[in-house]
Amino acid sequence: MPVKLESDTIGMLLTDVSRLLRGAFDRRINASDIELTPGEARTLIQVALAGGIKQADIATKLGIEPMTLSAYLDRLEALALVRRIPDPCDRRAKNVVITNAADPVLTAIRAEVHDLMEQVASGLEPSAREMMRLSLQTLRDNLQQIDRGTPMTEKNSVSKTGPD
Repeated sequence: MPVKLESDTIGMLLTDVSRLLRGAFDRRINASDIELTPGEARTLIQVALAGGIKQADIATKLGIEPMTLSAYLDRLEALALVRRIPDPCDRRAKNVVITNAADPVLTAIRAEVHDLMEQVASGLEPSAREMMRLSLQTLRDNLQQIDRGTPMTEKNSVSKTGPD
């Protein structure tokens, strides 16, 4: 008899939600007046969040190849939304920074994301949304520790949302 797997585990649900959310974001950006591809929009968001970030770190955060990122950055730079500047600590590396010209584009992206997330989270009370946000932060923090090889202890894996 074949092994039966559960489809509603936390991992499976997160995978499904992530895939569906990415698709919805892509469709929303494509249908908007924002003249960026979804990949370019995600790249711009990462640069804005970091306030200045190495190209290699952006590629890692987005889970894309450096050559793909380079094409996104070329276009964003041509639109004067980002600048590549030398990294003061590593002359071989470039840091990417946001420009003031990106403000209206980021505002438009934020509005699209806000509207999308209102649809996605409809039916959830504000307290449930906040609990979910805190729980996802804890999962992210735990996964980052696992990626770094940091041993998990009771102290550093306790949920910020309180006891079980």
